[in-house]
Amino acid sequence: MAKIKLSKGGFTPIAEGEHIFKITKSTYDEDFGKLEIEMVIASGQKHIERFSLIRNDGEINEGALNAFSYFAKTALNNFNLDEIDHNDLVGCYIKATVEHEKVPSKNDPAKTVTFLRLTDQAPASGFEKEEEKEKSNESDTSGGIDLDDLLG
Repeated sequence: MAKIKLSKGGFTPIAEGEHIFKITKSTYDEDFGKLEIEMVIASGQKHIERFSLIRNDGEINEGALNAFSYFAKTALNNFNLDEIDHNDLVGCYIKATVEHEKVPSKNDPAKTVTFLRLTDQAPASGFEKEEEKEKSNESDTSGGIDLDDLLG
């Protein structure tokens, strides 16, 4: 019989505060207007932003479209866009403040559910540690090879 090692804890949401997210996947169901943007922060924790661009009555959901439009323009750092392919977002970074909203569970009102809200969105060019490393490499005048980059 196979044994499966279990983790020490359960799921923990991304902590409140400012984070940089890398968009890793974008899925759009045109029939239902459902868009999912999968993202990851530097620590490896994942988050999914969901946008319902079409309401149940088949009409455009203006609020969701406005929220997605701002998100996309921010991630692409281009506020003059009129349209995009949702896959254009993959590989882009966005800085945002994570806020937790705790509400009673629909299944068990004695328990709470935590929803993450991304606010104060801004363009980002990468994870901060990567940016700091790039800056230190730019200031390196030795002209040598960085063994850490080669080996690791």
